[in-house]
Parts: sequence; C-alpha cells; structure tokens
Amino acid sequence: MKKIEMTHKPLKYYKGNTLKQLRAFCAVARTGKMVDAADELFLSQSAISLQIKALEDEMDVILFERRGPQIQLTPDGNKLLDMATPLVEGMDSLKERYDQDVRGNLDSGKVVIAAGESAIMYILPKLISTFRGLYPKIHVELHNVTGREGLTMIRRDQVDFAVGSMFDTPGDINYTPLYSFDPALIMPVGHALAEKTQVKISDLAPYGLILPPRRLTTWGMVDRVYQRHGMPFNVVLEVGGWEVIKRYVELDFGISITTGICLRKTDPLISRRMSEYFPKRSYGIVQRRGRHLSLAARVFLENMKDVSMPDMPYMTELVKHQ
Repeated sequence: MKKIEMTHKPLKYYKGNTLKQLRAFCAVARTGKMVDAADELFLSQSAISLQIKALEDEMDVILFERRGPQIQLTPDGNKLLDMATPLVEGMDSLKERYDQDVRGNLDSGKVVIAAGESAIMYILPKLISTFRGLYPKIHVELHNVTGREGLTMIRRDQVDFAVGSMFDTPGDINYTPLYSFDPALIMPVGHALAEKTQVKISDLAPYGLILPPRRLTTWGMVDRVYQRHGMPFNVVLEVGGWEVIKRYVELDFGISITTGICLRKTDPLISRRMSEYFPKRSYGIVQRRGRHLSLAARVFLENMKDVSMPDMPYMTELVKHQ
C-alpha cells in the first residue's frame, strides 16, 4: 500500500492580526527603517520584524529588500502599500470618524437626497434653506430622479433618503408623509371656466387636458376620477414638468389638474381648488426599512418635521390677483 504523506502548512507568526501586520508594514515603508517604525508604533524592533515576516508568509511574497539598516520596497511591496495604506488609515481614524458622524458637532458631513422634479423645485428649497441656515458646513447633495429610480437608489443605499410622494408603499420601504397639498385646476386667463368661482368636475368634460407622462402617478389619478364620474378622458398634450405644463396652459393648449404646491402668485394663470373631486397629494420622507442614517441626515429629517407648508401656498394671492 502506498504511503500517503500529509503536509502541513507552517504556522505563521501573528497570523491572527492582519491589521497589526499591515500597520507595521506601512510604518516601515514610510520610515524606511525597522527601528523608526518601532519607535512610531511603540513596539520593539523584533516585534516589527516578526509582524513583517508573518505578513510576507501570509501573502507569500517578499515585501522588502534588506540592505543593512536600510530597507526598500519590492515591486510586490509597492503594490501592497497602495492597497493597504487607505485600509490602515481608515481603520486608525474609524473611531474619530464614527464619533464625528454619530456624536459629532455637525461641523462637517453630507446629506444625500433623492427627489423628483416637483419636490426639488417646490419643497426642498425651503427645507435646504432652513437647514443650511442652521448647519452651513453640512454639504447637501440632490439627485433628480423618477420615483422608480429613487426607490432603486434607496435600496442600494446610494442616498440617505428620498423626499417625494407615494400612493403604494412597498414592504421594504418606510413612507412618512409630512405635507399635503390641495389639487387645483389651472387654465389660461380669459378661459370660459374662469368666470366660475366653483368649478364642477362635469365642467371639465369639454376641454382637453395637459398632463405629465402616463408612467407618473398624476395621469392615473386623473384618469380614475374621470372614469368614476363617467366623463371622457381627453389628453391633448403629454409633457413632463409642472413649469412646462403651466407654460402650455398659459398658451391655451389645454387645462390641467396640478398640485397646489407648484403654483406661484406670479403665474399668469387662473386657478380653482378641486379638492372636492381629486385627492390631496402628500409629500414626505421615503426610507429603506432598517437604514441607519448619519447624524447629518437625521438632523435634516428632524428639521423637515419642524418646517410647515400650507396646503395651497399661493392660492390666496392668486385669487386676490384675479
């Protein structure tokens, strides 16, 4: 019977602590001497030497060429140094960065937010202005995305949270509505419906609608309301962005059902509340369930809850202007 020889991989010094090995390696590479690295790390020269030997055995490479008291990195050592330096520096500063992020004084940091065009144009300016007035050193980064894109970014932790509107909330998502806005009919100055102070849903039937693209929630909401009242649904123009829609309404291409938050007292339009027929639109915080947020992001959310917004911010001024 053939004898089977068992080979055992030799045990390595300090195998259990790769971070210590890498820290010693980076110190030696930086100082060029074992003794200087030992002084820097408050270790003996023999301990540094053992750490380097253990790392070389672990990586199965030669990291240094030894020339008397001077040592020089090999090509393999240079490659490892490029990889190890950010890891060691990151670990060495971990507690400091963690304390700053979680228990810090908000002298630095970043908040990354996903939002659609409506939230970015009409809601976030007030929120960001308030936040930056309190915490001017916190950087705020906005991503203009669709609702579907925003959910993808939330699930991948590419953003801290989103600010937007949701009708159906997936199981892995938390939606906290904070603000709600009345629906409004907008029409050009001189339109036949402008003579009515109270517009009924049936009054809209003869007129073509200008709406956002059908993949967005407004189209489906308006369609359902029209069907509920047995009215024909006639979209004459499909275009993205409330500012663009308002411009085409102004040019008398049609009428539109908007959210009150997008109206301004300077808009050359006639508007009427339609909350008797169309639902209010809520906007709020969209987060992944279980997501841990940085201190800066948590403070931004707390400030959001303290900022109030009226249901129809500019309706009173518009009515008076008319």
